[in-house]
Amino acid sequence: MDDLLATPTRERALDRLDELVLENRFTIAVVFPVTGAILLTASALHPPWLPDVLVFHPLLILLGTLVMRLPLGAGLAPLVDRRAGLALVSLTAYAYAIEFVGIATGWPYGEFAYGVSLGPMLAGEVPLGLPIFFVPLVVNSYLLCTLLLGQRATNPWLRLPAVIATVLAIDLVLDPGAVALGFWEYGGGSYYGVPRSNYEGWILSATVAVLLLDWGFDWQTLGERLRSCVFMLDDMVSFVILWGAINAVFGNWLPVGIAAVLGLGLVVTDRFDVPTRPRWLGS
Repeated sequence: MDDLLATPTRERALDRLDELVLENRFTIAVVFPVTGAILLTASALHPPWLPDVLVFHPLLILLGTLVMRLPLGAGLAPLVDRRAGLALVSLTAYAYAIEFVGIATGWPYGEFAYGVSLGPMLAGEVPLGLPIFFVPLVVNSYLLCTLLLGQRATNPWLRLPAVIATVLAIDLVLDPGAVALGFWEYGGGSYYGVPRSNYEGWILSATVAVLLLDWGFDWQTLGERLRSCVFMLDDMVSFVILWGAINAVFGNWLPVGIAAVLGLGLVVTDRFDVPTRPRWLGS
């Protein structure tokens, strides 16, 4: 089966996907998150500053997220063989399972409920698009730590806590912004309405994710692709812009500061380098 994954047709399709992302980096990594921040915050205002049809439109949320995930997907695609595919499927299954358990029992993230439809819902409880919201958060953390640690990333005893810490940093930015928007709510918590149990749950999920990624991907090959693919972390660039801006609108300044630190990590690894002008403006 792995031989089938390396066909010339697949290679041409992957090359074209790389070209598509490269040609549209500014639009994907800057225009989409800026537009998303404007639409989401305008939807959350009371009354909303948008026509009713656009207020938290679930398909717009899903489509915007998919577009911003495109660089990560394109970057990983050449590395996805049977083993890596199984790891990603397993991570997807884990994301669904832990979300259903969390909604039913309050474990491991704490009691929470969705307040906004994030697209079609499974059993009326869990967003069908959950993997595109969850999986990239841990994969981006894994990739950023791989770059920041360099050869030290070969040490799993160093890599695991570094990735867990990065995942927690990402969620320290994401959850306060999401709660402020009304995406979901915990019924109170000491950190911008988010309880400590949520972050304890993310330690578990990050650990599971790192173990699956370590098993599924060849670390050396992944590192080589990451170093040669300039856009592979553009999804994290989008994350910093989108959620940094949303938290700033709501005055969540600690999450804004954490987003800035994540942005600094991207600058240090020379990944906050999307073109400063969109291609359609010309030279």
